[in-house]
Amino acid sequence: MSTETPRPSVLFVCVHNAGRSQMAAAFLTHLAGDRIDVRSAGSAPADTVNPAVVEAMREAGVDISAETPKVLTVEAVRASDVVITMGCGDSCPVFPGKRYLDWQLDDPAGQGVDAVRPIRDEIERRIRDLVTDLTG
Repeated sequence: MSTETPRPSVLFVCVHNAGRSQMAAAFLTHLAGDRIDVRSAGSAPADTVNPAVVEAMREAGVDISAETPKVLTVEAVRASDVVITMGCGDSCPVFPGKRYLDWQLDDPAGQGVDAVRPIRDEIERRIRDLVTDLTG
C-alpha cells in the first residue's frame, strides 16, 4: 500500500505558448525535476517558440530549443492542480476546485533578447517561490 502523495501538477497558459509559459514550464521542470508534473499551452499557439526566449533561456542554462507551442485543451486544465495564466484573459477555461494564479508579465513577443532577460529573471523568481510552495 503506497502512502505516497500524488505529485502536484501545474499548467502554464499564455496566448501563443511561445514565450512566458514556455520559460515558466522549463524553469519549473529544471528546478523541481520529477517532483511536479508540468504542462504549458496557449489559447492561440504560435508556430514556434520565440527565438529570443530560446536564447535567453540558453543563457540561464536551460535548453528549450526542442519545445513547440501546444494548444490549450480542457483536458490539460482538468488534469492540473494549479493553473497559472499569463495574459490570456478570458480565453482560459475555469473549473471549480482548481487553484488559479494570474501572473502579470510583459509579453516577450517581438522583443529582442535584452528585453526578454528581465522577464525571464522574474519568471525564475516566481517559479522558485512556487516550487517551495508546492513541495515544502
